[in-house]
Amino acid sequence: MLPVSKSISSELSVSVKKNKQKSSEGTAHLISPPTQIWKSRISWRITLAVFMTILAVQAGILNITMNKFEMGRLDHLREIGRSAIVPLIDLSVRNLLASPISESDATRLLSTTKVNGIAVYSSQLDLIKTYGEPLTLVMLDRESLSKTHRSYDGGSYELVFRANDLNRPYIIVARLDSSHIPGELQAYVKETILIMLLMSAFVTTVLMIAMGRWLLEPILFMRSNLIAASENPENPKITPSPFDPSDEIGGAIEIAQKLIQQNADNIRHIRGAAEDKIHKLAYYDTLTGLPNQTLFLQSLTQHTVGGDDGKVDRFAVVALDLDHFKDVNDSMGHNVGDAILRGVGKRLRTSMPESATVSRTGEDEFGIIMPLSTDINSARDVAERVINVIRSEPFKVFNEQFQVRASVGVSTFPDDGTDPDKVRKNADIALNRAKEEGRDRIKEYTEDFDNAVQQRFQMLRDLRDAMENNQLDLHYQPQLDLRSGKVIGAEALLRWWKPDNSKEGGTFIPPFEFIPVAEQSGLIVPIGEWVMRTACESAVGWKKEHGTDIRIAVNVSANQFSQSDICAFVQKTIRETGIKPSRLELEVTESVFMDDIDHTVQTLKELHAIGVELAIDDFGTGYSSLSYLRQFPIDRLKIDQSFIRNALNNPDDAAIARTIVSLGHSLNLKVIAEGVETKDHESFLVKEECDEVQGYRYARPCPNEDFVKFVTSYNGKLSSFDK
Repeated sequence: MLPVSKSISSELSVSVKKNKQKSSEGTAHLISPPTQIWKSRISWRITLAVFMTILAVQAGILNITMNKFEMGRLDHLREIGRSAIVPLIDLSVRNLLASPISESDATRLLSTTKVNGIAVYSSQLDLIKTYGEPLTLVMLDRESLSKTHRSYDGGSYELVFRANDLNRPYIIVARLDSSHIPGELQAYVKETILIMLLMSAFVTTVLMIAMGRWLLEPILFMRSNLIAASENPENPKITPSPFDPSDEIGGAIEIAQKLIQQNADNIRHIRGAAEDKIHKLAYYDTLTGLPNQTLFLQSLTQHTVGGDDGKVDRFAVVALDLDHFKDVNDSMGHNVGDAILRGVGKRLRTSMPESATVSRTGEDEFGIIMPLSTDINSARDVAERVINVIRSEPFKVFNEQFQVRASVGVSTFPDDGTDPDKVRKNADIALNRAKEEGRDRIKEYTEDFDNAVQQRFQMLRDLRDAMENNQLDLHYQPQLDLRSGKVIGAEALLRWWKPDNSKEGGTFIPPFEFIPVAEQSGLIVPIGEWVMRTACESAVGWKKEHGTDIRIAVNVSANQFSQSDICAFVQKTIRETGIKPSRLELEVTESVFMDDIDHTVQTLKELHAIGVELAIDDFGTGYSSLSYLRQFPIDRLKIDQSFIRNALNNPDDAAIARTIVSLGHSLNLKVIAEGVETKDHESFLVKEECDEVQGYRYARPCPNEDFVKFVTSYNGKLSSFDK
């Protein structure tokens, strides 16, 4: 292998000289010193793989040669033993059953040669004589002639010399001293391994040098250029290639450098367009092309700063929200909704002067900043122009016409705030008030709106305290069978007694004040769970203590119905309180059904499977659909009290109540009327064959103790609660 090494070294030397010459000419230079070869991970991986492969091959060869070496030494020992024994056989002995070896010859043989013991057999395998150490091999038959025996420690070797081996009519089994062979074998292995290691090291060293020159150095050069390109892709500082482009690696490097240059040219070419696109994506709405909320807020800040003269003009901030736009998306699809949004944006932009900023600030929300001038000198004027533009004519989409309505809130700078965020927030507060008051209207910001928001937050804080301090309580209003006059149930109604420093020690907070706050904040879910558990405990207590086995009706809010696993909670409540499932009725309003009909039907079926009864509360006031109603596994319709109170003097309300009773019976449902306050109300419902009633005619909602007194003493006539 020495000539090969010299050849490679010579070639490397010539290559290095050529590259040094190129470097001196200023065209290129080698980028990796020799030490870089030994630092390369890929070089070590390849070299280690080659090194281990060579070792594995040589190890296999060693394993074969070891056996051959050992057999050769044993054959040599055999020949030594045969040469020592043959001369001692006396051919003058004619008796074939007498030993041909004398005692003296045998003694000399055992003491001066490698022979430690022998056994002389006749050609018929009759044992004639043994000398020296006992032997393991015994000649019993002709098959024994081919056997050998090696001791466990390798110190002795027994073999058979046949008649043709000795040229004598005898068979001799000899025990030879082979203790020197393991040492010779070990020395052979060490020598072979040393040669293997030296050869492998030499081959791998030559491989590393060759690989460094022909493979690693070009790869490192390419890697260096790629790193430079990645650090500055627009203007990469790459070195011209010193490698021959006619070979595979040099050609790959040349292609890579061309691609780097092309990439840099492309980046420089598209950077301007990309920056414009990024700016547009960051500050403009992709659907309408209007400024988005980010640019709207920036524009709002700029308006509050003023011009070069430091003068800040008055301007109006308009917050606009399309009414019930979610219904359009859900019923007609997002394609229609997107078309309407584009139409609204176009109308707003074309109707406003260039000085105005029109933005899309949310899914169905728009914001406008409008400087106030002589022609338009109030935020109200701006808002009326905006809402009239929306109402002016329907939007035509896919040959369909859609009449769009909008709620608008406005605030004025600096009248309603000198801080940009404050002005924007006040416009949003006014917008929320417009939506709360029925939508499709304009609301100008006043301080009262802000106070209302603060009051709502204070109400929320007080409500949290009420939950922690057990200020909430349940009152119960009886429900009666209209035919028999018996009390058959009770509705659990939430009450809040808020302690204060007044003479009475506190006041009752009306449910219509705190229930909406609880629903908006999500507190209605834990409150509703507390109500259900407490009501069930009360119903179980009435039966145990007074034998009153009636159902308890509990209202379930839309948030509680959709945001919690109500089925699991109902099962848990039934299990923990011990109430019979049929004695628990859940009252849900029609608004619960409108968001997700499939989810509603599935949930109602699961609740019905538990065994609880289900009632639709305030029936007739929502958006009822008979196609949906027949899918719901409900037990009872509850006529809203507004229809009952006005049924005697309003034919429309009477007709609605009459229709609900008829509808319920046609669907095999019970019908209960609330708001029954007088005997005339009762008579009207008896005539219409209503099933159940509740109202002030029988009892007002009352605490647990008073409810028990009422139930145990009621005889079907007007109670003392009427007085």
